[in-house]
Amino acid sequence: MVQWAQFEQEEPEFAAEVRKRFTAARHHVLATLRADGSPRVSGTEVDFQHGHVQFGSMLGARKAQDLRRDGRCAIHANSGDGSMAEPDAKISGIATEVDDPAAKEPMQSPDGEPMDYHLFRLDLTEAVLTKPEGNLLVIRSWRPGKGIRRFTRT
Repeated sequence: MVQWAQFEQEEPEFAAEVRKRFTAARHHVLATLRADGSPRVSGTEVDFQHGHVQFGSMLGARKAQDLRRDGRCAIHANSGDGSMAEPDAKISGIATEVDDPAAKEPMQSPDGEPMDYHLFRLDLTEAVLTKPEGNLLVIRSWRPGKGIRRFTRT
């Protein structure tokens, strides 16, 4: 597992492509594991701060409970208009809750009141970009210390 900053150091161009997909839209899909091991998908927003991939959750939300129990997760970037003109991006790893209040940006509710929340940082185990090229589906996958693998499917 590595922090985002290390991913950027190992594979700067690939990391930039992945980041571009996550910053192109605000809302993405987070997959977590329920207590019984079955999957749960939830919406989330992703932020890149201080060399980390970060995302939040409302206090007490099911996805936060999932991650506190088992940090394994994956995030699928919003695929936009569905044209696949840009690659489809996914990252996965282990999420850890940030418990330092000074590390959390202050948030406000719609009525202007201060709001507390869960903040998680993701240590990466994989990043994947997928894009159709002609009659092929081209998949590029990165794992820490293993570089980028490229393979195709028809």
